[in-house]
This record gives sequence, C-alpha cells and structure tokens, in this order.
Amino acid sequence: MKRRLFALLFAATPLFCQAAVLDAPLACNVSAHQFVSGLIDQNLIQPHAMRVESNSINAFWPTRDADVTAFGFRVFAIVGYEKDDPIFRTGTGEPVGKSAYGAVVIGSDSKVQAAVTAAGSPAIVRHVGPLMTAIFCPRS
Repeated sequence: MKRRLFALLFAATPLFCQAAVLDAPLACNVSAHQFVSGLIDQNLIQPHAMRVESNSINAFWPTRDADVTAFGFRVFAIVGYEKDDPIFRTGTGEPVGKSAYGAVVIGSDSKVQAAVTAAGSPAIVRHVGPLMTAIFCPRS
C-alpha cells in the first residue's frame, strides 16, 4: 500500500511543479522588467524582492514549487533592477545601471562560465560564494 501511494505521489509531482529553463533570456536580449515580470507572471519567483543591495540589485526567491535552471544549473535566486520600474526597489547607493538582470546558480564559476560560453551568451559570470555563481546581463 505504501509503495502504491509513493508511486502515485511521485507520478503526480510534475503536475505540482513548474519548470523553466532560463537559457534564452540569459542571452541578454531582454530588459530586467521583461525578465523578472515574466517569471512573476508564471509564478516561478516571489513577486517581492527578498533583498535589495545598495546598488539597487533586487534578489527574488524562486517559488516553492518552481524548478528553474539556467544553462543546466539550478537557480538559487533571480536578480535584477530597472530604473523607475515599480517591480524593483532602489538601494541606498548608486544603482548598477538603467537595467540589469540575471540568476544566481548553484555551481562552480568555471563550470558555469563554460556552459554560458558554449551557449554563446554574452552574460557575465561572477563568483558569489562557495558553489554559488551569478550569471548577469547588464543593459546600459
């Protein structure tokens, strides 16, 4: 009986999880508003930033049931900022620019850089912590 219940729950898991691959938007061809609002509309990230850096970069958590990846790496957080956009809060310092966005993924910088390069994305890859790497698209 327990095996049947487990099998039923395992089979139903895709019905409850939302999956998204962010490779295309991380080709740096959209604005931060388009990137973040699209993820909010799909219920893939929380609608309000969990943190705002001094340079106005807003960090958003994925929703509980979201399975979001970028270049084959699991997304830990979504980051972004666009000037004069109500989705984003302004930090205490100088903003990073008019529009910037990206994803923080779980993976080493070298492996993430190799995947981003192989995909032909112009995104910038930066180390942010142990096995945490940012994939970032600055847009002026």
